[in-house]
Amino acid sequence: KKKGRNARGVFEKVPGSDVWWIRFNDALGRFRREKAGTKGMAIDLYRKRKVEALEGKKLPERLRRATATFAEIARDALTYSKVHKAATSYRCDAGRMEVLLGWFREYPAESITAQDIERQFQKQEWAPATPNRYRALLSLIYRLAIRNGKVKENPARLVPHRLEDNGRIRFLSAPEETTLRNAIESKCPERIPEFDLALNTGLRLSEQYGLLWESVSLPRRTLTIPRSKNGTMRHVPLNHAAVKALETLRKLYPASEFACGGAREPRRWFEPALRDAKVASFSWHCLRHTFASRLVMAGVDIRTVQELLGHKTIGMTVRYSHLAPKHTLAAVERLDTPTETPTDTTTDTRVFEQSTAQAAVLH
Repeated sequence: KKKGRNARGVFEKVPGSDVWWIRFNDALGRFRREKAGTKGMAIDLYRKRKVEALEGKKLPERLRRATATFAEIARDALTYSKVHKAATSYRCDAGRMEVLLGWFREYPAESITAQDIERQFQKQEWAPATPNRYRALLSLIYRLAIRNGKVKENPARLVPHRLEDNGRIRFLSAPEETTLRNAIESKCPERIPEFDLALNTGLRLSEQYGLLWESVSLPRRTLTIPRSKNGTMRHVPLNHAAVKALETLRKLYPASEFACGGAREPRRWFEPALRDAKVASFSWHCLRHTFASRLVMAGVDIRTVQELLGHKTIGMTVRYSHLAPKHTLAAVERLDTPTETPTDTTTDTRVFEQSTAQAAVLH
């Protein structure tokens, strides 16, 4: 039995790679090769090029250069991320990039559509927030590629944004804090200052465990985050409990340049403490929620809470506003205040009416 032949003008450069190319003669009779992607995409592109050649159309300049693959523009974006983003954000981008490369590595960048991206998202069993993060990274990849002249359009813009459920905010209640604190003290009491620092500053995990002593000023009671999650510098004031925690950490790790002794994260001791304390559905990031929630419940205005948290937009902070019902309650309680008794005073409009009539006669 004869082996089936490939479609005319279509070939797989590396057998088994599933990356297909086309070969054709353009309108000027010059022989050309072009990477297409899947076999189906190659067949469609070959037909398109043949029609263009018959119509006498010249290839646009961008096709006279090598077609940029997704892997190429992804590499450019990862280089940008490493230079312009915080270390933790870069690591997240690098991890997600591996997933994206698994989907689209050798595809021509301009051949990827919003439908292709959406199909990949639908194959995953993800919470709504996860595809949004991948969508944001894809959008960054294509924005940079457009700026570099490698593609013309950003397909991620056409992928719908998922609605995220950020309504529920998990924070420590006073009894939970007591139980959790006891659990930490019983197993690893030297970690209490790290716990207190998080509760009283609202630092992100990466900010706290990347904090250098050179960025801390105990006399001024402030610490500096050189580059926060959104890429800006911010200054964090220190209350008495935070200062005390930092002083203890200084004594615990006198030789370390890092405030928390060089540890990268608290998972090794924090998660066992949560289990011992029977505090469920809680993570280290919830300590940041606790910091914000307690500020709001203490009557601190939302704009100040936004500044203390380092949120780029106030929309991120507004979700804590339901924890401070006093200002809204005060507003509706005004309806309970008796209104003034209406008076019998009337306004004499005769003078006004006479003036109006005279003006009409003059005109």
